[in-house]
Amino acid sequence: MPRRRALLGVLTALTMAAVLGAALLPVRSHLDAATTALVLVVPVVGGVSIGGFGAGLAAATLCFLAYDFFFLRPYYTFDVARGSDWVALAVYAAVTVIVARVVAAANSARSESQRRAADVRRLFDVSELLVRELPGPELLGTIVESVRSEFGLEGVSLLLPVDGRLQLVASAGEPLAPEELAHLAAGGAPPVSLGPSRPARAGTPKAPYPGYQVVALAATGRAVGLLAVRGARAGREDQELLRAFANHLALALERATLREEALRARLLGEVDRVRRSLVGAVSHDLRTPLATIKLSASTLLESGSSLAPGEVKELVELVDAQADRLDRLVCNLLDMTRIQSGTLELRRQPCAVIDLVEEALAVLGRSGQSGEVSWQVPAELPLVDVDPVLVRQVLANLLDNAFRYSPAGEAVRVGARPGPGGKVELSVSDRGPGVPEEERAHLFEMFERREAGGRGGLGLAIARAFLEAHGERIWLGEGGGAQFVFTLPSVPES
Repeated sequence: MPRRRALLGVLTALTMAAVLGAALLPVRSHLDAATTALVLVVPVVGGVSIGGFGAGLAAATLCFLAYDFFFLRPYYTFDVARGSDWVALAVYAAVTVIVARVVAAANSARSESQRRAADVRRLFDVSELLVRELPGPELLGTIVESVRSEFGLEGVSLLLPVDGRLQLVASAGEPLAPEELAHLAAGGAPPVSLGPSRPARAGTPKAPYPGYQVVALAATGRAVGLLAVRGARAGREDQELLRAFANHLALALERATLREEALRARLLGEVDRVRRSLVGAVSHDLRTPLATIKLSASTLLESGSSLAPGEVKELVELVDAQADRLDRLVCNLLDMTRIQSGTLELRRQPCAVIDLVEEALAVLGRSGQSGEVSWQVPAELPLVDVDPVLVRQVLANLLDNAFRYSPAGEAVRVGARPGPGGKVELSVSDRGPGVPEEERAHLFEMFERREAGGRGGLGLAIARAFLEAHGERIWLGEGGGAQFVFTLPSVPES
């Protein structure tokens, strides 16, 4: 390529000299030596601009000879008749050499500036990989394609350590042959430390596979992988830039690895938090029924026949009720498992709100005519489009929560009314102590109750999860005691 440009520069200078000389020949007798010399400097500038200093020097020599042969007396000979012409020739030779050197230096500086600007653009393109949030496979593909396109390579392959052995993870352009890949994986590349103990080194592997070059990707003093490139230029600047490029890519890889490790750490922390919350919620919900069952069973065993039949029946019914409560707790645990595993499926069908409430009371072993429930459900309420099993569980959890905190003799209120946007708004209220201000922000989350009288456990968390699965929401209403309000979608009118 440089020889071509030099030859092109010489030919350009000859052409320009021929054209200018042909234009000056008819009037050469009217021109002084200095004017002609100045005009013949132009081909030298043209030749050095295209072909470099060597082409400019050749052009200066040819123009020097043409100047003497055609424009200094006697014409068409290389003899010089006057001393002033000798001076003109000497000045012309000096000026053309100086001009050729200056123009060549300017061209070289311009080329170097352009090359460095291109190098900066390359590094800037790579630096974008350091700030972009790309998933692992996409990042690997972007790395090899960036190297191939920026350096005009025939092929680029990226190898990373997997289980202590280098493996090909991405490639662009011409891939490595199986024997070349085996050669690299088996340690045929230059020595590269895959741990923090030794610095990474890069170079070119020896025969039998000299067609590619291996560059280590090093970050924070350790190698994170290898780039096998085919068709890299051998110039020192290109090699240094390639290594700088590789170090930037290594930083991008290390950043992606650290991001994945941080994400795994956050996930593990979240799993641990959920586990601790679940244990706390389960222990909270288990404590009361187990204590009641234990006390009732101990009373029956210790008292024996001294208890009246009515007292025995009351204790057995208490054990039965608390066993049902434990059964509902197990169902809640299974439901929470379904939610967290993503296997919860809705089976929607039109349902009447009053039927859902009665089924929830039946689950709890209570009746709407027992005087413990106050109904506020209008008869003309539209049907709701829900999964009846899940919504019944929502109502059972809310009613059970209300019964536990409602004072003796006070009825739990169940209300329903049409809401905006084709919704039906339901509420379950009690006259209990209400919800402390400090617990409201985490009311529907699984957390361990810290103070006596506080609310928690799985019931409210299950209720929110089931309603969110329907695309609905639940919130704490205003007023005395605790009022839980939630929405259900109504059946569209046909």
